[in-house]
Amino acid sequence: MQWVWSMSRRPFVRRSLGAILSVFIFTACQGDFSSARPADLAQLPAVSASGVTSSVVAAGSSPTTAIGNLPDFATLVQQQGPAVVNISTKGKRMRVSASGEDPFSEFFRRFGVPVPPGQRGMPQPDGESESNEGPRRPGGAGSGFIVSSDGYILTNAHVVNEADEVTVKLTDRREFKATIVGVDEPTDVAVLKIEATGLPVVRIGDPAKLRPGEWVLAIGSPFGFDNSATAGIVSATARGLPGGDTNYVNFIQTDVAVNPGNSGGPLFNLAGEVVGINSQIYSRSGGYMGISFAIPIDVAVNVRDQLISKGRVSRGKIGVTIQPIDAALADSFGLDRPRGALVGAVEESGPAAKAGIRAGDIILSVNGRLIERSEELPTVIGAIKPGADAIVEVWRDRSARRLNLRVAELQAATSETSADTKPEADDAADRLGLVVRELTDEERSRAAARGAVPRGLLVERAQGAARDAGIQRGDFIVGIRGQRLESVKQFRDAVAKEKKVVPLLVSRGGNELFIAVAVE
Repeated sequence: MQWVWSMSRRPFVRRSLGAILSVFIFTACQGDFSSARPADLAQLPAVSASGVTSSVVAAGSSPTTAIGNLPDFATLVQQQGPAVVNISTKGKRMRVSASGEDPFSEFFRRFGVPVPPGQRGMPQPDGESESNEGPRRPGGAGSGFIVSSDGYILTNAHVVNEADEVTVKLTDRREFKATIVGVDEPTDVAVLKIEATGLPVVRIGDPAKLRPGEWVLAIGSPFGFDNSATAGIVSATARGLPGGDTNYVNFIQTDVAVNPGNSGGPLFNLAGEVVGINSQIYSRSGGYMGISFAIPIDVAVNVRDQLISKGRVSRGKIGVTIQPIDAALADSFGLDRPRGALVGAVEESGPAAKAGIRAGDIILSVNGRLIERSEELPTVIGAIKPGADAIVEVWRDRSARRLNLRVAELQAATSETSADTKPEADDAADRLGLVVRELTDEERSRAAARGAVPRGLLVERAQGAARDAGIQRGDFIVGIRGQRLESVKQFRDAVAKEKKVVPLLVSRGGNELFIAVAVE
């Protein structure tokens, strides 16, 4: 014992004994892991030899989760990335009038908004005077993907709307000038064409098979960074968004990072199939905040086929106005739970009226497809070919019944063909690039019921000079000069007398202002 004590005073011995005691204590504290359950291990994070955190995979896992608990995104990007393109646009060139004030200047002044001195000239179309030619309208950038080896490309309508030039860049850095085959604003889908052959193409999937929680991958050009890949999961399907221009789309909601420039790019499932077109984000900052929305690819394919074959999109209608069903309404109508679309009004002599549908009916299904939410009905009806028969199941007097009807065609202007398309020459109204119509009696009645007094002619489409001057679809043309307008014929006759610039009195959002439009 004395020997041990004296030896322990030497530094080397003290260190050696300390190491031996440490090993003994550490070994004594180890538990027996043989009794640990496999289920517990599967839920614990583990660190591989390379230092990458992964999860221990329990027996029976699917192949997509067998390596590192993540799908093989790298192979998917390698295989599908070449069919994704970058799209850049240049806006139409504006001309500033030598004398005129911007027609919106006075409108802005009323609300105390100063007009910068350099912006007081009125934008005009090209071609009248090179000396007054101003800068181009702002261009943009987005994404798209090739759907045929001979050069057809799908993207968003808002990426190419009002574009004078569209350039498509492939992953191999080749660039092509693209032609706008057609644009459909209600679905926000556009079709482009480039002159090339043997191009890589995407595979089309079935968005109806998507489930919340499923992995998805987006490829696009956020902020101009070509072929950037981001991944996430499906947050929800059949998501309706507020706004009349999105009535025909039930979006796929994801948490995939989507930013400006991703618009028009594809959303892939793990099989490498396109299931959607990335279109919108929910944001309070203008950037990604965790919620993004994609157009289901079946909707886009239907639009593509119609735009290519006939240059426009036909949609079905049955002539009803609808509203959502909440718990209180469901209980009052005797429904087991909130579902379906409550009919608020029925268009006189429309398909629904002829079939016997009445205000207060609840539409539960169309051709066997259940209508869970009211926003699903326009999508379902719009996809039915006009003239086709449909079976509509309605809830009335606390029981369900089936009615047969023939779907009519929606007459509102919902699509535009190529931006270079010119109006018909024999239509005097189109000298301004405008397509207008009178309101129907039903539309006037609905407006009156809301306390509004609609006046003038509804703008169905604004292009060319009218669009460049600032007129938008949904505006009302109330008058020309001091003359109030009541009919399309009156409008055409008045425009036919004008030679250079037409001062139109436009109503928008309850405010009226004059806008000068050059005669083309």
